[in-house]
Amino acid sequence: MRQATILYNDILAGILTETDDGYFTYQYDKNYIANYPESFITFTMPVNETVYKENRLFPFFEGLIPEGWLLDIASKSWKINTNDRMGLLLACCKNCIGAVSVEPKILTENE
Repeated sequence: MRQATILYNDILAGILTETDDGYFTYQYDKNYIANYPESFITFTMPVNETVYKENRLFPFFEGLIPEGWLLDIASKSWKINTNDRMGLLLACCKNCIGAVSVEPKILTENE
């Protein structure tokens, strides 16, 4: 399992998870829901307590990953397969253009 902390304007918005069985989930942070109910990261994922689940990376996060020659450079530099979308997201999207940034979440023994 791999997880990413999703920040919106440097505020914790939620957690993106790639499960061991290949699914992706996204859930908004409870504090974010309470304090920023209108500040969704994408129209397709409104702010609420829903656990969004897909069998592939959500299109919004897919759109943050570099393309073309920049993807080739990132893939070769970090030795990440171009099909490893979560790996590329974690490696390349900490300082994205725009309000959203992605940071690897360190898992503890309790998680």
